[in-house]
Amino acid sequence: MPSSHTPPVGLEPPPRPPEHRSSAVLLGVPAVCSVVLLILVVAQWSPLIGLDRDIASAFHRWAVDEPGLTQTARVLTDWVWDPWTMRLLCGAVALLLWYRYAARWTAVWLVVTCAVATMVQQVLKAAVGRARPVWTDPVDSAHYAAFPSGHAMTATVTCGLLLWLLHRHGVGRSVWGWAVVLATLSVIGVGLTRVWLGVHWPTDVLGGWLLGIVVVAVAVRIHRRQYP
Repeated sequence: MPSSHTPPVGLEPPPRPPEHRSSAVLLGVPAVCSVVLLILVVAQWSPLIGLDRDIASAFHRWAVDEPGLTQTARVLTDWVWDPWTMRLLCGAVALLLWYRYAARWTAVWLVVTCAVATMVQQVLKAAVGRARPVWTDPVDSAHYAAFPSGHAMTATVTCGLLLWLLHRHGVGRSVWGWAVVLATLSVIGVGLTRVWLGVHWPTDVLGGWLLGIVVVAVAVRIHRRQYP
């Protein structure tokens, strides 16, 4: 006699679409990498700490020798790619979704995701308590703990969410291409400026990127559950 839990012939659940498997990978890989990196940073694993110091020292020497580039990096990181600039951009898009397209659930989802990302990074900063680099001839300054980089994480979350929304709403190829270029430039650029200015270790930036990807992947899965 067949088990009562065996579905009738022809009513087996359909196989999971490939996009769900790819989204699971997109979530799982950076999540595992984030956890591993966090453990290594907290444990102060010598090879990683040494590599951090070597890269940060090289960047700092270049920053001291190139004051023009350093000033440009300061403007970009403090104004163009600043976390508050990114949050204001998300807020503007949320208002557009709410009033122009009546996509109120998506607008709230966008704002809540950005707020959660901010909370996660602040909690991790307090929990890890990693000190920022200290230089005898600093070219910039920053406060609070170092890991993860708030600039890198906020840029990743903001650009990732906005790119996904553009893709979901089927923008034209030209708009999509420029959006990808600007998003990539912003995410990579803000990370480089933080190390260039000597206010973050490279792994702070890497941690911000990985955690940002995790937040975006989780948020997208939540949105798809509400609006498949």
